[in-house]
Amino acid sequence: MEQQKTFSPAYFDNSPKKQGFSFPAEWAKQDALWLSWPHKEESWPGKIETIYQPYCEFIKAVAQGQKVRINVVDEKMKAFAIAELTKAAADFEHIEFYFNPTNDAWCRDHGPAFVINKETHQKAVVDWGYNAWGGKYPPFDLDDVVPTRIAEHFSYPLFTPDIVMEGGSVEFNGAGTVMTTTACLLNKNRNPHLTKEQIETYLKEFYGQEQVLWLGDGIVGDDTDGHIDDITRFVNHNTVLTVVEENPEDENYSILQENLETLRSFRLPSGEPLHIVELPMPSAVIYDDTRLPASYANFYIANEVVIVPIFNDANDQRALDIIQDCFPTRKVIGINSVDIIWGLGSFHCLSQQEPALD
Repeated sequence: MEQQKTFSPAYFDNSPKKQGFSFPAEWAKQDALWLSWPHKEESWPGKIETIYQPYCEFIKAVAQGQKVRINVVDEKMKAFAIAELTKAAADFEHIEFYFNPTNDAWCRDHGPAFVINKETHQKAVVDWGYNAWGGKYPPFDLDDVVPTRIAEHFSYPLFTPDIVMEGGSVEFNGAGTVMTTTACLLNKNRNPHLTKEQIETYLKEFYGQEQVLWLGDGIVGDDTDGHIDDITRFVNHNTVLTVVEENPEDENYSILQENLETLRSFRLPSGEPLHIVELPMPSAVIYDDTRLPASYANFYIANEVVIVPIFNDANDQRALDIIQDCFPTRKVIGINSVDIIWGLGSFHCLSQQEPALD
């Protein structure tokens, strides 16, 4: 991927936004959940075999209400995935496999960003550049081309902005607002040639948005440099769930208090403030002397269910109850993420939604 060295407004003349496309909210009706089957042992050193049971529970729950499309490297991996899903008694009627080789499992960040045009009844794919969170985990060449492979398979129009962007770094309200963090998108390991204002232009033009809201830092242990999907999530156009740490001695306390104050200052284009629902954090999850980015905010909103990572923690049920109140028409399901989080992400990080057109 070559970076554009000069920033020109003409570059955006045929952007998705100019053509009437936008990125829907996650709670909008979905055609499918996209996943990349986990296979990189270095992402779960010493325990990758432990993640398949909760991972398959995730697939089983979502597949009851929509398609689940899984990227696999080859027939051998497909057979292994089928065996693991069979153990979980998953319904294969809604599960599909696609031969798209990957380096790793984090489909939220390397998967396709689907945008839709409600007027023309079209769906398109945005293939952002991907560099494994600032070049931290090479190789990532296979992951970087996954969106293009999917767009070509389905004959969807394809947009290829020339900058690095990750799905976990952005959060949408479905009404023209995208929220992100300065810690991630202004990090010099992403797009050092761009200013904050120029990055905003990319977000608006390629996601089809009107407004960009910026939070600050992410939680401790997050190797993505502060992805928003671990801290603050829209649950409707003007309401966010945001995690707060209640122990003043915890290293996340001041970070999350600062984000809370920033959220209180935000105004939507209408001038209205955000409704803020506070979500607790679990106690610190530490494995092999490493603090992991455990957060209840890393949930996935599917058509009929919301899948929430839980951690054998005293706050698990409280968090599930709060999230359930925000999604009264969906069943909130907690799935143990103690092993999955050793990979430094959970269900939202692993997934990418494909919106429906109707």
